[in-house]
Amino acid sequence: MVPRASFARAARRTLRPQCSRTPNHRRTLASANSAGYSYETGEVNGIKFASRDIPGPTTQLALVARAGTRFQVFPGFAEGLEKFAFKSTYKRSSLRITREAELLGAELFAYHSRENLVIGAKFLREDLPYFTELLGEVISKTRFTRHELHEEVIRVIKLNQHSILANTDQMALNSAHSVAFHRGLGTALHPTSSVPITQYLHEQELATFSQAAYAKPNFAIVANGASHDELQKWVGEFYNDSPATPPKDFPAIETKPSKYYGGEERIAHDGGNNMIIAFPGSGAYTGGHYKPEIAVLSSLLGGQSYIKWSPGFSLLARACKAQTQAHVSTRNLSYSDAGLLTISLEGKASHIRDASQAVVDILKAISGGDIEKDDIQKAIAKAKFRTLEAGQNIGTGLELTGAGLVQSGKASNLDGIAEAIEGVTEDAVKKAAKSLLEGKATVSTVGDLFVLPFAEEIGLHSSKFWIPVKKQFLPNTQSLQQFTMSSAWKAAGLTYNRYLAVAARVVRRSLKEQPRLQAEKRGEMDLRFAKWTNGKQGENKSLATANASAMAEGAHEQQQ
Repeated sequence: MVPRASFARAARRTLRPQCSRTPNHRRTLASANSAGYSYETGEVNGIKFASRDIPGPTTQLALVARAGTRFQVFPGFAEGLEKFAFKSTYKRSSLRITREAELLGAELFAYHSRENLVIGAKFLREDLPYFTELLGEVISKTRFTRHELHEEVIRVIKLNQHSILANTDQMALNSAHSVAFHRGLGTALHPTSSVPITQYLHEQELATFSQAAYAKPNFAIVANGASHDELQKWVGEFYNDSPATPPKDFPAIETKPSKYYGGEERIAHDGGNNMIIAFPGSGAYTGGHYKPEIAVLSSLLGGQSYIKWSPGFSLLARACKAQTQAHVSTRNLSYSDAGLLTISLEGKASHIRDASQAVVDILKAISGGDIEKDDIQKAIAKAKFRTLEAGQNIGTGLELTGAGLVQSGKASNLDGIAEAIEGVTEDAVKKAAKSLLEGKATVSTVGDLFVLPFAEEIGLHSSKFWIPVKKQFLPNTQSLQQFTMSSAWKAAGLTYNRYLAVAARVVRRSLKEQPRLQAEKRGEMDLRFAKWTNGKQGENKSLATANASAMAEGAHEQQQ
């Protein structure tokens, strides 16, 4: 057997013969003046890239593509493309990629969000050429074989589908996005078990979609812990095979502006209780839809304490102190051209009901000016810290920077964001809370629907799927597109078997006489029975005839 150390040295020599570097490219530490939060951006051969040369012996490299669930052309394509990362290419098998990464002590990762697909690696600083080449190979030379699709990719996707069925938090979050944005951002992060992914997910179509997702205008390379000049050199060398434009014979990746709708959805579930109250939030800073007052309002509402042995300063933490079995948290989910301010409640149904009312009461108090200036200052400081922490975080910073380069051609300016948050006034926060209450809310409820409240019960505006008419629930004429027969028979109080019987009878009666008689004959049943005596079967008799005879004999005996 070849010793591990010998193979590692041989692998580096054979895999990177072209990567000989001059001594000035073999630095182990970045210069002191480069250790800031900002990324240095550039473009080579039509490919956008950014780097942050911070001191340290390791590097994290990521390719951020505009291929999240919002931009997928068919269900499951974003997750399928993610699962095919680091599979067999035309140069290397998936086993070889795995073994080489292990020998170099690296970590490979791939994930997708609602807007982005991120493929990357963590490795020692001197291995930047190898992994820059590997990512370029993944996006341009993946084979998309049928056996890998059916034996590995689809199998893992179906396992994820089953796990989501038990995750009420994920179900509520997907529901909130669907109600708030419908399509685009409303697409579930992972396809649910009811989505027929095998109908859409084929290796040829997925390979064509990869050419659109990995076209030069749709992705960016971001490195943390790498020299800008060195990254530019290897990106220019290893990404020449990427298409300059998406294929014309395939559905284009839609980039329609997001539109907020709002509404309410309720899902019965016995695995837990979750309720999400959401409003239009703040978009990403690079997309031109950033609202710093929403970030401050999110910190002001809060709910979750980040200080040990203290409930925290946030208004929801203090208001929900009595609801000990309800966990409350507030987040602003920002996207390129929209955002969703979510207040998530999880725990015991009765405690969630009381806490949800407190959420609305707090928003009304903020909009009315019933708030201390000290709380506003604390919220501003917390919002600023969250923003700077997210930018300093390597993983989050890579995706934010890459998405900004793809969408607007610029990276996030943390200093500008911090200044915008510091400039938020008390009046701006009040106006933001007032506008949320006056608009249409998004309410998604999963769990015990008998206890969990409706949106109007806690004082929120939301669309209604059903209105009461003559003690029956009929679909609202303005929501006919959301009407389904399954909701109709449930709202009418029928069991499913009774619903089928009624529907079948109506269909039979609508037929002409001859077909109707034939259909009714098919619906007739004749049950027969036989009495066994001393191990011998008696005569077969009609159950209906026997019952009628028994009832007649019983009536005759009563008359006597």
